Amino acid sequence: MADLKIGRMTVGMYGTNCYLVYREGGEQVIIIDPPDAGAKIYDKVKALGFETFHILLTHGHFDHIMGANELRECAGCKIYAMDSEPRLCEDTRLNVSAQIGHPYAVKADEYFHGDTTFTLGDVEIKVFATPGHTADSCCYYFEEAGFMVCGDTIFEESVGRTDLPTGSGSQLDKSVREKIFTLPDSTVLYPGHGDSTTVEHEKQYNPFF
Repeated sequence: MADLKIGRMTVGMYGTNCYLVYREGGEQVIIIDPPDAGAKIYDKVKALGFETFHILLTHGHFDHIMGANELRECAGCKIYAMDSEPRLCEDTRLNVSAQIGHPYAVKADEYFHGDTTFTLGDVEIKVFATPGHTADSCCYYFEEAGFMVCGDTIFEESVGRTDLPTGSGSQLDKSVREKIFTLPDSTVLYPGHGDSTTVEHEKQYNPFF
């Protein structure tokens, strides 16, 4: 079986990281957090030779979802997201899109209910519910490759803000300590903004912990 790879496109005015997870030489691609320009993302990824698409959302904030509907329409694929009450991605006020003057909502095709493991094609993904930045925040752990896509839960030597709707500093702290910091130290963390880091580095140098 070919090695699992991850690629990154930084998209939109907020510099959001959109990730591609795929097997080298394979036709399937998992796109995580398409933040804008869904048709352009589709064209670029399709040109790389991928035929089967899946979309995962780490949380419902506008700068992580605003390309999702268009990408789904172009690719004819499903959107997956963490369930929460209320659902941020479906609420233009809670996902902050209304506040910036561009109301936008996404209804996922399938919602995860808490921690779970599922498979897309031949890729196993462990989903961790990590509320704090938002109530619907989650992280996707690709254990075989030793990396996690963590949205805005944690950044290199920082964490996601908790002052927007459904944010909670205490929940974020618990999520990082109990879900992310229990992974192997060598685990590479790919955040929603900025550069990648590792569990070991954040344990040692993140001032919030």
